Amino acid sequence: MTHAIKSAPSVDPLATTRKALRAAGYGDEAQETRHLLDALPFDDTQRKAVVERARSIVQRSRDLSSEQGTLDAFLQEFGLSNQEGVALMCLAEALLRIPDSETQDALISEKIRTGDWSSHLGKSHSPFVNAGVWALMLTGRIIKVDPAISKDPADFMDKLVKRTGEPVIRQAVNQAMRIMGRQFVFGRSIGEGLKRMSKMPDQKQLMSFDMLGEGARTQETADRYFKLYKDAIDAVGKHESAKLGGPNTRSSVSIKISALHPRYELTNGDQVMADVYDRLHDLALRAKNYDIQLTIDAEEADRLDLSLDLFEALARSPELLGWPGLGLALQAYQKRAHHVVDWLYALAHETHRRIPVRLVKGAYWDTEIKHAQELGMPDYPVWTRKAATDLSYLACAKKLIDGGDAFYPMFATHNAHSIAAIEEMGRDAEYEFQRLHGMGDVLYLAVRQEILRPVKARIYAPVGAHRDLLPYLVRRLLENGANSSFVNRFMDQKVPVEEVVRDPISIIEADERGRHANIPLPRDLYGEDRSNSKGHNLQDQPQLSSLRTAIAEHHDRRFDLASLISGKAAGGAPQDVLSPIDRREKVGSIRMAGKDDAMKALKAAQTAFPAWNRTKPQRGPIFYARPPTFWRTTPQS
Repeated sequence: MTHAIKSAPSVDPLATTRKALRAAGYGDEAQETRHLLDALPFDDTQRKAVVERARSIVQRSRDLSSEQGTLDAFLQEFGLSNQEGVALMCLAEALLRIPDSETQDALISEKIRTGDWSSHLGKSHSPFVNAGVWALMLTGRIIKVDPAISKDPADFMDKLVKRTGEPVIRQAVNQAMRIMGRQFVFGRSIGEGLKRMSKMPDQKQLMSFDMLGEGARTQETADRYFKLYKDAIDAVGKHESAKLGGPNTRSSVSIKISALHPRYELTNGDQVMADVYDRLHDLALRAKNYDIQLTIDAEEADRLDLSLDLFEALARSPELLGWPGLGLALQAYQKRAHHVVDWLYALAHETHRRIPVRLVKGAYWDTEIKHAQELGMPDYPVWTRKAATDLSYLACAKKLIDGGDAFYPMFATHNAHSIAAIEEMGRDAEYEFQRLHGMGDVLYLAVRQEILRPVKARIYAPVGAHRDLLPYLVRRLLENGANSSFVNRFMDQKVPVEEVVRDPISIIEADERGRHANIPLPRDLYGEDRSNSKGHNLQDQPQLSSLRTAIAEHHDRRFDLASLISGKAAGGAPQDVLSPIDRREKVGSIRMAGKDDAMKALKAAQTAFPAWNRTKPQRGPIFYARPPTFWRTTPQS
């Protein structure tokens, strides 16, 4: 007797991993943290070795402080922990958005005079930082130095503003912003950037060029960025064509999908796929023809799902087969990050390609937290503790390194512990580090000296005009200038080295709460007295799918509505009711009350009043009265 062998149901790795990453989006942070701890990348011996190496890197970096880079020096002098730093952030962020001179004058008059700028004079080794201080104090070439400034800077600034006038002050502060721009942006155009790169030492001529911009708001802007991206790929491709080794050894270009469409949102998914895919494919095909990398940058959490759809479509394109340059940036501060690595691994094997993955910590944390609070989400899409982000970064790095031919890992970090951990995990693996232009020079110099071998470090180089600088600059300074940031603390001699290189795994293990104690869940934002209102995030695929399913269940229902007078329907003629989202669709009818109906209602109310008025109030619990029923609904199929 023979028995039929039942075959196991086929499992689609892409669908399975996609389902897992979507579920983790607003999943319970404590539970997701336990998942990270269950898959620790190190044993105890390796953890101690990583901390010891990180300590050596930080100490060597501090010994090399005289070679500190421009942005590193600026962050060292101006963090977000003093009023000068806060004033500078306000100016940089606000001046770009203020269209009229009068309001700019008022802002500068307020903020410039609040800072103790003189306390920063001569404190930095960087000539740029000291020059920036003088510019912000409106001295040097802009305004002649007054001896009174050393006695009472605040009084001096107050008198200076009154004597000189706000227009001159505004011009001086904008000049200070331009000084910053020349230091933080690699070039005003891609041609200028390539020219500057050619003059640098050979070991620093590996760039990832990024066109400055924070997303398109109009189709005209989207068209402008599309042209900028095409020109950048052509320029970089021609410049790098003579270099051997393929995409991983040549300078590359990074793009933002939001710059290519003014409504890059999940609710417009079908339209975005139709409009953007062709443009993305055009850019990718250009990069393939030059055999350089094209990396799709990470953006807000709400855009991840749609970005993965577009990335998968590109990965499956027959015209892009055999090209190992199609890359993606991944943010470790999202709770979905390690699930995205699993999904990318499945995609790489299914499409027979090696995917370059730039792993970053993330740059929109404040926005993600506030957005989830506004919508009353069940949790946050990002980790609420920096240590959890660092642990997530290590977990993702381990998966990328162990992924073998599926990935070409690119680790963007300025954190000594992260660098030491990656060196421990990837002794025989092929990967690269990445750092921001103007930052990390001393850190990576110390790394090379510590491990006694060359370290491949690509420079993320922003390119663009001054009008596009300030949003980028503010985001970078806010991202790296926070007091908890490694960048802000690792060169500070007052901060113990042991504190800077503390193992994030130990921090997580020591706190059983699994989340930040001072960041309540969105629903608990207002404390115990009342719960936050619950919303629906239409940019989250699970929530959007659930809402669409509920709408579809009622799509064919029709309603006849009427005003009720003493329990009877009003006698008016039925009027069609059209859908508010599609005026072509009839959803039912309504019979409105007329003049005669209104008189009947008044007469009925007058008749009922005496009995109601004789009713004695009863003591007891207070209940809110339900409003009267004015409408009768009759669902029809």
